Amino acid sequence: MRRVFLSPLWLIFSLPGYIGWRLLPALSVGPIAVCAGIVFLIAYCVVIPVSVRSRSFRNPRLAGVFSWIGLLSMGFFSSLFVFTLLRDIVLLGALVLLPAQQAASLSGPTARWTVALTAFVTLAGLLIARRRPRIINVDIPISGLPSALHGFSIAQISDVHVGPTIKRGFVEGVVARVNGLKADLIAVTGDLVDGSVGQLSAHTAPLSGLRARHGAFFVTGNHEYYSGERAWTTEIRRLGLRVLKNQHVVLSHDGASLILAGVTDLSAHHFDAAQHSDPVAALRGAPADAGARILLAHQPNSANAAAAAGFDVQLSGHTHGGQFWPWNLFIGFFQPFTGGLYRLKDLWVYVSRGTGYWGPPNRFGVPSEITRIRLVPAAP
Repeated sequence: MRRVFLSPLWLIFSLPGYIGWRLLPALSVGPIAVCAGIVFLIAYCVVIPVSVRSRSFRNPRLAGVFSWIGLLSMGFFSSLFVFTLLRDIVLLGALVLLPAQQAASLSGPTARWTVALTAFVTLAGLLIARRRPRIINVDIPISGLPSALHGFSIAQISDVHVGPTIKRGFVEGVVARVNGLKADLIAVTGDLVDGSVGQLSAHTAPLSGLRARHGAFFVTGNHEYYSGERAWTTEIRRLGLRVLKNQHVVLSHDGASLILAGVTDLSAHHFDAAQHSDPVAALRGAPADAGARILLAHQPNSANAAAAAGFDVQLSGHTHGGQFWPWNLFIGFFQPFTGGLYRLKDLWVYVSRGTGYWGPPNRFGVPSEITRIRLVPAAP
């Protein structure tokens, strides 16, 4: 019984039922419009499951159309459910605080506002998601930072999620924007793809154009393991990025040394027992006199182990900052570090809100980002 209750199919079919029950009678529309609304809600139950399997379609164009329709529908109904729930809370409060007739008069207007606000959030979120990611500048103070490393810059991209709706054109724009920063180093902190190498290699190809003084580095995210991590590691290396799996490199920068390490995703051991994420192993054998020790780790929950291992900075992604309203209000219940710069003991943790998006093309209230990080000396 519990398994049935938690089934995704149960959720797919129950949400439109609740929405239709609460909104359609209150919209005061004719029987034809009610029937159209019911058909629309039923179509939702069909389109989303079909869109999930659209990658198996032989016709790529048809697969793309179904992906867009399904993912837009998913975002629309996600927001519609939240606004419908909020509407019911408002109406419940009105029943308590207002005369019955006056409270009842709110039913129609609130239903119309619910639909209008959902349409606005969906459209605005789509436009925000599809525009070029904004540049976020972050200075991280490091105690005892050698003068040669003052201003050392890292361009970070994370959670691009090349896949059903993010294609080559979007990736080309990201590469151009990153190269324009002229950073000393480029860090790609996982969840680059959502699909196989065969499906997406043409769309990730522009990453071969990433340019920085010390090169571009990559660590795996959980979605690489969903998409065939071994094949993607080979492909990413072919594109010229260096993949760090519980490893480090020592970079010489104007006479000072900097350690850049990377770990596999926290979930990696579920797919390959040999790839257990290990910040201690990533730092093993590194020189003790390096000017800074930086860890690339897809999930910010690696921070406790990174702090214990002795890193100065951890760069992560994974959370998307909640991606769009209202989920950005709840992400903090599941992630201690949701987006931005945090301090954990002697470790600085920066969490990117993501350069692309996953699932619904919606970033309402949580714009995507490319982050330019500079190392600066800590105040005495």
